Amino acid sequence: MSRIGKLPISVPAGVNVTVKDNVVTVKGPKGELSQEIDSNIEVKIEGNEITVTRPNDEKQNRANHGLYRSLIQNMVTGVSEGYKKTLELVGVGYRASSQGQVLELSLGYTHNIFLKLPNEVKVEAKMERNQNPLIILESCDKQLVGQVCAKIRSFRKPEPYKGKGVRFQGEVVRRKAGKSAGK
Repeated sequence: MSRIGKLPISVPAGVNVTVKDNVVTVKGPKGELSQEIDSNIEVKIEGNEITVTRPNDEKQNRANHGLYRSLIQNMVTGVSEGYKKTLELVGVGYRASSQGQVLELSLGYTHNIFLKLPNEVKVEAKMERNQNPLIILESCDKQLVGQVCAKIRSFRKPEPYKGKGVRFQGEVVRRKAGKSAGK
């Protein structure tokens, strides 16, 4: 039995979960999310607990059991607490600013990069003196926040020689020594 799949999901107060035609919908104070579930996986709601079960031990059903339990858990956590990721811009002249849902990045290229963010993601750019600029992304959808962070990070990944680039806050970049000087 899947160790993750057999754990029940507790539903906090203020969160409403419904299952209809293999689609799980979760509504809460931070938003609403829905996820289509494989027809072999069964989702039961009993009081304030959700259990996910599988019909047999076929390889695909075992794989989907833990997967869908984790997806439902992430949706419940997202609509009740939300997810927050912070990116840090390390480099001379690297800047970030946001106007509504458009993020403007200056990452050492000849041009600025403008990124239109989905409406579900809230963005905030912080620029403080003598500190690296920060980009704070918040949403109820864990997958969407991760995808947007990966997109922003792909514009200038941290390089190993000087450590410049876009990184997650607290991320440690392994540094290389570079060339040794002559004789």
